[in-house]
Amino acid sequence: MIKKYFRTLFIIVIAIVQNLQGQEIQIFTLEDFDLKGNVKSCLVSTDYGKEEYDFNKKGFLTKSVTRYNDKDYDAVYYKYSNDELLEKRSESYRNNTFDASTSIAHFYSIDSTDTMKIQERIFSYDKQFLDEYIYVYDEFGDLISIRRTNNDGTDVTEIEHKKFQGENTVTYLLNDVPLKSIRTSTQKPKNRAEQRIVLTKEYVKGEENFAFEEVFTLDGRLMAQQDFKYNVEAQKFEPTTRTSYIYDDKGMLVSEIAKRGAGIIKKEYIYQYDKKIEGNWIKQIVTPDNTYTTRKITYYPAEAKIIEE
Repeated sequence: MIKKYFRTLFIIVIAIVQNLQGQEIQIFTLEDFDLKGNVKSCLVSTDYGKEEYDFNKKGFLTKSVTRYNDKDYDAVYYKYSNDELLEKRSESYRNNTFDASTSIAHFYSIDSTDTMKIQERIFSYDKQFLDEYIYVYDEFGDLISIRRTNNDGTDVTEIEHKKFQGENTVTYLLNDVPLKSIRTSTQKPKNRAEQRIVLTKEYVKGEENFAFEEVFTLDGRLMAQQDFKYNVEAQKFEPTTRTSYIYDDKGMLVSEIAKRGAGIIKKEYIYQYDKKIEGNWIKQIVTPDNTYTTRKITYYPAEAKIIEE
């Protein structure tokens, strides 16, 4: 599966706060960063700066830091209880000084008395209330509604789940206006392995705007993506860019080919691996751009096994 290896978590957190409708609470683990084994921390060097990730022994992300230079950085801290997210703090530092005006704290509580409900309350670091979200799940564990309340009022996002002839469609509606729909199906092409097809449509003010179809192997590896843009005059989606992905025997992405009209853009990925038994990559080179990313990985020490006589 293609990972967003170097996602800036602070930016993601701010985006979720500003437009959470249709979002679920997410716990990040080693797998989200293409890491495996007993990883304690991972330092990533990119062209825009450095990113640091810390994990607990269960593989849950506990801290992420994005450093833009020696004086400016953003940090996100995660706190868990019984493998559930309890607290998340997003802190901003500029000129090595904590910026309370752009730092926020999220607090979570779970009510499983009937069906599952999760409450998220968001405060600024000067203890001003910003938002409250109530996530409601049905008896099957599917998210069915998100209620957002703040000083501007209350918005409700309903999530509809429909199954028909092997297709599962999830539709997000904000105050009855569609935001996004995701249709998932499984297909068995002739002389090829079974595939999972995911078609996502996005709406602007309730009108169709953009779509993309992803093709996955059953173990979750993204093989192709077709983008579409909605033609208002023709009242239909029209294909734009199609991207295909090729992997090596280790399941690592080695080639990415994007086609748009007569244009073709091809990227190739080359990896260097550490010598640990886990075999995590520590350098990724992208050609023909000749850009590279390096990772310094620290592992938890192996725990000694107790031998009973």
